[in-house]
Amino acid sequence: MSQSETTRTESMKSHTPDAGKAAHTIKIGGRTFEPDKHCYIMGILNVTPDSFSDGGKWNHLDTAMKHTEQMIAEGADIIDVGGESTRPGYTKLPDQEEIDRVVPVIEAIHSRFDIPISLDTYKSAVARAGLAEGVDLINDIWGCKYDPEMASVIASSGAACCLMHNRDNTDYTDYLQNVLDDLRESVAIAKRAGVADDRIILDPGIGFAKSYEQNLKLMNHLELLKGLGYPYLLGTSRKSMIGLTLDLPASERVEGTIATSAIGVMKGAGFVRVHDVKENARAIRMTEKILQAE
Repeated sequence: MSQSETTRTESMKSHTPDAGKAAHTIKIGGRTFEPDKHCYIMGILNVTPDSFSDGGKWNHLDTAMKHTEQMIAEGADIIDVGGESTRPGYTKLPDQEEIDRVVPVIEAIHSRFDIPISLDTYKSAVARAGLAEGVDLINDIWGCKYDPEMASVIASSGAACCLMHNRDNTDYTDYLQNVLDDLRESVAIAKRAGVADDRIILDPGIGFAKSYEQNLKLMNHLELLKGLGYPYLLGTSRKSMIGLTLDLPASERVEGTIATSAIGVMKGAGFVRVHDVKENARAIRMTEKILQAE
């Protein structure tokens, strides 16, 4: 990094307007999370036929429940249900089709397991349907910027939300600063609608509207997100950044994902969203133990 880049990065750390407003606890469902003390695991449950790494594996209710049970046993703290693939070049589903995919799964998890449920959707109609069935967190890959009703739906429900960085272009003028500013805009949208500070989680959006090099750069500066004053979730599991680095298919990216999770813990991530729960849980526990050593 050049001297000018270093100076700019340090400036972002020390002069972020929201710095110091760290959220020490966040309630998701019946659980209280302390993301400044521990990094929690959000286990991915894709009930889609076409997700980039596990499409079709869990889109039947019995297999979805078995996988949910396995992830909980392996250390998942939240289950994130997704009914539409958002891989590069994905096709948008009609709202009702997405609702038909996720609602039976949400109902089944809610009735069989005592674990907070997240719904991965950027559509207010889908969010509303999920919330009616017991969803505790809305995980919006567009950070309330795609659907103008999303923020009010979240606010009226009292549920938590994860607001991810995303945009429909890559016209960055000052990349890291632009990412932070974009996330501030999502927070502002949510707060205007009435979402409370202790219901907000942020996500830097690794793999969305970013080049390979930009993804790596953001990973190396994740600590900047702490200055926004909210806990953040890191979602890198099996993504192309790992595949391009290691020249591996999605099915062989466990070790690369573990490395990103460990870095996330070191840089203050409060949550990671992963496919491989057991392996990442072990890596997080080991990393935290080292960081806690005097």
